[in-house]
Amino acid sequence: MARPCSSSGGLVVLFLSLCSIFLIVDSTDTKKPLIDAKLLNSKIQVKQTYKVGPEEQYKSVQAAIDAVPEGNSQWVVVHVKAGTYREQVVVPENKPYIYLRGNGKGKTTIVWDECSIDNTKSATFNLEASNFIAFGVTFKNNAERDLPNLARNQSVAAKVSGDKVAFYHCGFYSPHNTLFDHRGRHYYESCYIQGNIDFIFGRGQSLFQSCEIFVLPDGRNDILGSITAQNRKSEKCTSGFVFLKGKVYGVGEVYLGRANEPFSRVIFANTYFSKTISPVGWTNWSYSGDTKGLMIGEHDCHGPGGDPKHRAEWARQFSKEEVEPFLGVDFINGSEWLPVYY
Repeated sequence: MARPCSSSGGLVVLFLSLCSIFLIVDSTDTKKPLIDAKLLNSKIQVKQTYKVGPEEQYKSVQAAIDAVPEGNSQWVVVHVKAGTYREQVVVPENKPYIYLRGNGKGKTTIVWDECSIDNTKSATFNLEASNFIAFGVTFKNNAERDLPNLARNQSVAAKVSGDKVAFYHCGFYSPHNTLFDHRGRHYYESCYIQGNIDFIFGRGQSLFQSCEIFVLPDGRNDILGSITAQNRKSEKCTSGFVFLKGKVYGVGEVYLGRANEPFSRVIFANTYFSKTISPVGWTNWSYSGDTKGLMIGEHDCHGPGGDPKHRAEWARQFSKEEVEPFLGVDFINGSEWLPVYY
């Protein structure tokens, strides 16, 4: 667990259990420390690097992943040089401890254009392994747009099924079902996520820290798009989506999320909402069950779309005490496995 070890002159030293590393933060400075590739590289003890690029040994991302030994137990880097890699990528369950390092969001892009009734089949990037980190990579599904009522228009940019997974400064693009946050504990820091219909969905236990969410226009007339569709089915389930200190904006009008299961859990906290957020905020379209078990709502959000007066009657405005257990990496046990975090 992360813990303060000393305090002097506004300096707090945090020791992290992973690889016996530490991060120093000046608590007197209102600016947060920059989590960049240089910092991540210094915190992860890497034994081997697989380079991907036109002039490198591996020409595709999948070829480099395939070269990682099965049952890998030490961190390796798959360094994907700047460029566009048109391929579907699968990181199988038996290949953990991969650090996928790009040259920057928008500079290193993995793209495919698949539509399917099967979310897994459509995914540009399918992560089944645990203990995975990505930095500076864009994941994109360029499937045909403006056909949202057709089942084949499910077009996942990334499916994340592993446990203890972190994405730093990554981008996720698709018109529909962009990020399938399937299962496991996940951390998204300073990421950009774009879509219009249920574009962050699944039953993951995930913290979205300082992320930007951009809403595309929704081609339907009778149903607004939803940012989230969270699949928590049981009160005992630890899953949920928590969005902290981010920004939501875009084109048209959208719901923050829809009730998808009896215990769906989605919290937006300290987040800016543009006027693209529908005044009602949330919807239970296609869900006819009881709303008493839902944990869906907002805390201390702001902006022109943040007025709570007309929100759905079952959506909540959480108190500080109610959301305190969710507003940090403890929600995902992150101090036990994240290399760096705020």
